[in-house]
Amino acid sequence: MTVPDAPELSVVVPVFNERDNVGPLVGEIVAALRGRIAFEIVYVDDCSKDDSFAMLQQLMQSTPELRVLGHVSQSGQSTAIRTGVKAARGAWIATLDGDGQNDPADIPKLLDVRATSDASLKLFAGWRVNRRDTGSKRWASKFANAIRSRLLRDETPDTGCGIKLFEREAFLDLPYFDHMHRYLPALFKRAGWNCVSVPVNHRERSTGVSKYNNLQRAWVGLSDLRGVGWLIKRSKRTAVREAARP
Repeated sequence: MTVPDAPELSVVVPVFNERDNVGPLVGEIVAALRGRIAFEIVYVDDCSKDDSFAMLQQLMQSTPELRVLGHVSQSGQSTAIRTGVKAARGAWIATLDGDGQNDPADIPKLLDVRATSDASLKLFAGWRVNRRDTGSKRWASKFANAIRSRLLRDETPDTGCGIKLFEREAFLDLPYFDHMHRYLPALFKRAGWNCVSVPVNHRERSTGVSKYNNLQRAWVGLSDLRGVGWLIKRSKRTAVREAARP
């Protein structure tokens, strides 16, 4: 089996210390997409301390759609996503968290919504309506979403969901900063594009541990909110016209 040089879709998955999750998740992505759309899978290992990178290299032997990139120093999830998007060959990108809590079977659902949507919609964001996290994590997320929605007015109930579908070109035109992946709806709207939230499945983590705690998320989030708010306030957009050749 060969993968085209320009697949329609690139599935970007950032990982850090997820050796036990990479195999099952790659298998689920293949099961969800093979035969439906020309795709590739781009894993970005963020300098894992375990053997995630080696496990992914082994999977390449049996999964022709799989490409594996690795950071030489740990740089965070947003940088890993951007690394994957920059290397991707597809015009559209689907992202998944590497912990297995996002369900790859939801990617076709996002593609179906895109197929019937206006061209101005450039971001289809997953919405975890039935979260499978701890009570404290769900409460912290609900509180953070409420503050973010009030300040940024991004009209998105769950901006932190890892499963998203967006146009590659539009994403690469956004301002880049650490933790930007948590503010994609607001950033896409700032750029003049529309986004929609789509209910998706959410699963309990089967192996491994979360890389963040509630205090870390809250502390970083306050600084990020101020920065994104400043970007929105200072943005300017205008339509462009090109002169016809006489």
